[in-house]
Amino acid sequence: MNRLLLPSLLLALASPAWAAMVSQTVPYDIDGKAFEGALVYDDSVKTPRPGLLMVPNWLGVSPAAVEQAKEIAGQRYVIFIGDLYGKGIRPTNPTEARAAATALRADRPLMRKRGQAAVEVLKAQGDKVPMDLARLGAIGFCFGGGGVLELARSGAPLKGFVSFHGNLDTPNPADARNIRAPVLVLHGSDDPAVPKAQVDAFTAEMTAAKADWQLVNYGGAVHSFTERGANVPGRNEYNPKVAARAYQAMNDLFDEVFAGAR
Repeated sequence: MNRLLLPSLLLALASPAWAAMVSQTVPYDIDGKAFEGALVYDDSVKTPRPGLLMVPNWLGVSPAAVEQAKEIAGQRYVIFIGDLYGKGIRPTNPTEARAAATALRADRPLMRKRGQAAVEVLKAQGDKVPMDLARLGAIGFCFGGGGVLELARSGAPLKGFVSFHGNLDTPNPADARNIRAPVLVLHGSDDPAVPKAQVDAFTAEMTAAKADWQLVNYGGAVHSFTERGANVPGRNEYNPKVAARAYQAMNDLFDEVFAGAR
């Protein structure tokens, strides 16, 4: 064998078996309307793992969202990427994404209903993949982070909710009294899309509701700090150091809340 190729081959053999990561489309419907999410998991793991609903950013169920889910899932979680828009709505640029996200944010009851339906679809995947239905949580990114917080405010019976650089506002702050599990908000301190007034209002909302909540401010981070493709300096920008810290904070929370559910 060519000696120059040997180190590369050995490195490839020692690397994680990404071929074991599976992504499957999952069609479902809500009130007769077609939706299509994606199930992501490592099929080399045969023991039941916790399940997470993932609500993606405003581009919805996309190849980038699937890759992000693979990164998060690893051998720890089964992830179902929920479709909050509907099968026929797949934004391809910021203009289309803004229109889709704005329309749904204007109807929070509908957003919650679609999030709740996605939780039920996640649960149903336990018939296909080893998943511990006693250990379920939800995570969301940007628009999806706001969607996950609305799901928490709806009283969804999950073990934990995590928002990454998500919108924090809600038209019904009193609904925070319905929250039934810990909430973790991972926020860029310099995020222009989620200004200090919104952070302060969220803090007041959670405090008044006596919710179990945390808000982590990452210094120097802006919007979309976990999104590898984000490259608008000062506004939407990937920050690998902060992303790693945020993912660790997510894992720490789920380790804690899932421990008592075994």
